[in-house]
This record gives sequence, structure tokens and C-alpha cells, in this order.
Amino acid sequence: MSQNHAPRTDRKTFTQLAPDAIDAILALNKLAEHNGLDKQLLELIKLRASQINGCAFCVQHHILVSETLGVPIDKLNLVVVWREAPVFSARERAALAWTEALTLVSHGVSDELYAEVSAEFSEKELAYLSTAIAAINVWNRIGAPYRWTPPMRRQAPQAKAS
Repeated sequence: MSQNHAPRTDRKTFTQLAPDAIDAILALNKLAEHNGLDKQLLELIKLRASQINGCAFCVQHHILVSETLGVPIDKLNLVVVWREAPVFSARERAALAWTEALTLVSHGVSDELYAEVSAEFSEKELAYLSTAIAAINVWNRIGAPYRWTPPMRRQAPQAKAS
């Protein structure tokens, strides 16, 4: 079985095919931010889920958005190995662990992890963090199989220390 990695369609085509679906995902996507979760934190969890799910478009998109929000490039480079990198706060670590658990939900979500995440997030914050993770997983499940072309960087990134 040969794997052809040429784009099957693009974002515009998918939007034309299912505009109501895109609108629903966009609305779901905005809930966490509108309910007080930090934009930089949300970008880190979106990047991590996209890495796990192999969605090249979403990985690149969330790197670019993170850069515009001032997330240090070193931190972005280390999201894939966040457990070994000391640049993440306890809250970021909890969010990244929760992201992995919800993205790989068939592996189960332990009571210990729930307790760890609950120590960093209020019940409401955790509900909206979970919603943000669900939303990026939906995007990944569209972007990866449709092989959306990753967006290109418009200008060179500005190096920022972590």
C-alpha cells in the first residue's frame, strides 16, 4: 500500500463542504479563552495534541500563533519532550499531562492525574481546558486526514530566551 502525502483538499474546500461544522468547531474552540484560560497555555496544549495526532497544519499553526503571543521559541521546541524540560510551570505541566490523557483517552485517565490537574485548575477551568483539548482533537481529526498544507511563516521568528 503506497502512501501519497500530497494534499487531498485544503481548508477552503473543507470549509465549503461543511461550513456549519467549521462554525461549530470554531465556537467550541473559543469557549476556553472566553472563560479565562490563558492564551499562551491554550496554545501549548493545542500544539501538544497536534503533535500526538500528527496534524502538520495544526502543529505549524499553533507554533506561529504561540510566537505572536510571546511564547519563547525554546519552550515551543520543548513541548514534545515537556516532561524532561524544566521550562514549564506546574500549571503548564498539569495542562500538558491532561492534554495527553484526553488525546489518548483510550489509555485511561487516572484518579491521580485528575487530582494533580485539579490542584492547578479550578473545576470550571478544568472543564474549559477539557473543552479546548476536545476542540483541538476535532481540528486534528480533520486537518490530518485531509492533509491540510501547513501555513508558511511570513517573517523570521524573533529569538526569545525561555
